[in-house]
Amino acid sequence: MTLTKEKFREKCLHKLRTSPPHNKLYRDSLVNNKLLAELKGVRNKSILIYYPLANEVDLIKVIKKIRKTNYIYIPFMEQQSFKMVIFRLPLYKKKFNIFEAGDSFKQIKKVDIAVVPAIGVDGDLQRIGFGKGMYDRFFAKLTKKPYTIFVQADECYTRKKICDAHDISCDVLLTPKTIKRIR
Repeated sequence: MTLTKEKFREKCLHKLRTSPPHNKLYRDSLVNNKLLAELKGVRNKSILIYYPLANEVDLIKVIKKIRKTNYIYIPFMEQQSFKMVIFRLPLYKKKFNIFEAGDSFKQIKKVDIAVVPAIGVDGDLQRIGFGKGMYDRFFAKLTKKPYTIFVQADECYTRKKICDAHDISCDVLLTPKTIKRIR
């Protein structure tokens, strides 16, 4: 039986849902430390970072730390994709239980670094997400690909190349146990 993107997504989602909740803080802390090490010395850069859902790595500590020296943007959902808005409080709970900052008329066209949640990753370090394609459509609109960091709450990786050409890839993948870089 061949592994398909959909079957792999189901496997990764099952792994996320059944991972023990008692060590989520520890796993998140490991990923946070790796991400802070990856961003060490980064100053005056525009960084797109997600605000976490329940089963994603909680990066709030990273956001608080890096926003002192960088420009932080978070996704703001629009139709089938999203746009970047400046991270500012208060955040509002929107569709899919996603917290977002208020809408902005500012058109942000460029980002230097993107921190993206991933459910699974294939052999080309391409992202398996929730299946809505929001990040794929967003990245397709950018004129220049940012340095992209995928973070996973629990490693779900296959050496097989199962993603489509339009799926975004990363420069580095951070999980609680490993760091994988593009060759």
